[in-house]
Parts: sequence; C-alpha cells; structure tokens
Amino acid sequence: MRRGRVTTAQAVRAGLLVALVLTGLVVALTVDLPSVTVVRGWLADAGAWGWVGLIALSALATLAPVPRTALSVLAGVVAGFWGGLAVAWVSGVLGAAAGYGLARALGRDTVERLAGPRLARADAALSGRGFLATVLGRLTPVAPFTLVSYAAGLSGIRWSAYLAGSALGLLPGTVLHVGIGATVGSTGGGWTLLVSAVPLVVVVVVAVVLTRRRRLQRSTPL
Repeated sequence: MRRGRVTTAQAVRAGLLVALVLTGLVVALTVDLPSVTVVRGWLADAGAWGWVGLIALSALATLAPVPRTALSVLAGVVAGFWGGLAVAWVSGVLGAAAGYGLARALGRDTVERLAGPRLARADAALSGRGFLATVLGRLTPVAPFTLVSYAAGLSGIRWSAYLAGSALGLLPGTVLHVGIGATVGSTGGGWTLLVSAVPLVVVVVVAVVLTRRRRLQRSTPL
C-alpha cells in the first residue's frame, strides 16, 4: 500500500465525516434536554414507538463526542433498570455500528492515502484480533465511545468482529451505569446497584487473570 495524494472526492468525504462529528457536538452542547418526568410521560403515551424513538435518539447521540456513560445513567433514571438497560445497550450497539460505517465509508480511503504502509502494518497487527481489540476498547473506561467506533471503521477490523466485540464489550459498563441511574431515579430499588456491579466485578477478575497469565507466558522461557 503506497502513500499518495488525496483525491477531491476523498477529501470531500473526509470533510463530511468531520462536519458530522462537529455538528453532533454542537447539537449536544446547545440542545436542552427535557425533564425526566416529561420523558416518562412521553414513553407512557407513545407506547412501543416511544421506546423505538428513545433508542434511535440515544443511538444518534453516541455519534457525537459526548460521554456514553451519561447516556446510560440517564436511561436508567428515565426507564428503570430493565427498560434502561434495553435502551442503553441496543442504542449503544446501533451507535457503534453507525460510527463504524460512517468512518469506513467516508474516511478509510483518505487514511489509506495518507498513512500508506503504516496503515497496512496496523491492519496486519489487527488481523484475527479485531474481536478482542474491540472488546478491550469497549471495556476500557478512558477510551471514548465515539473514538473507538471511528478508529475501528478507519482500521482493517472486520465488520462482524467489530460488531460482536462491541455488543459484548459494552454490556458490563452499561449494566453498571444503568443500575446507578435506576437507583438514583428510584425506579428499580437499591438492589439494582448491587446487581449491576456484578458484571464489573467479573470483568475485573477476568482482566486480572488474563494479565497474570500473559505475564507468566512472557516470563516462561521457550
């Protein structure tokens, strides 16, 4: 893969991607959110379509560089534990898919032109590891949701591996944050916080075990 000049079409697509991200950020910072009471009333009146609309709006919000943790907590406050979990997890997976698709369609060609061999080496390193890399990216608290989505779309990670990794990697944090929101909103009772902490504990234990195993493998002579 050789580096080359970016064509006009590629520059336009990359510019469009940047414009979409900036537009989402501006909207997120300037639009006033309705109160919890208003949203709950809207969900009660709209029925199933209300839930579909809430999932769609939440998925769109994840395309902007805003903390997804806050969205999950708000989902728990508004919809309770189980309803909030469904909204936050489904919208997160949909938002992850949309972010990947936008980056792949609008920015991949430009990155190939600019990065050249460096991108080829990165793709080779991720070959066969896309699922694990995505899971780890989603589990890492300091990794912004939007950044992981767009970076995966610009990389060589396959769609199926990315989507499966996102679905799995988003679940523990989503359960925890929705549980916090449900507890604050007094819609699920205090037990939700305890239940939601279980996946986090499991993830920490698994991470410790895998880290120790990797260290042992590195220290063991061949």
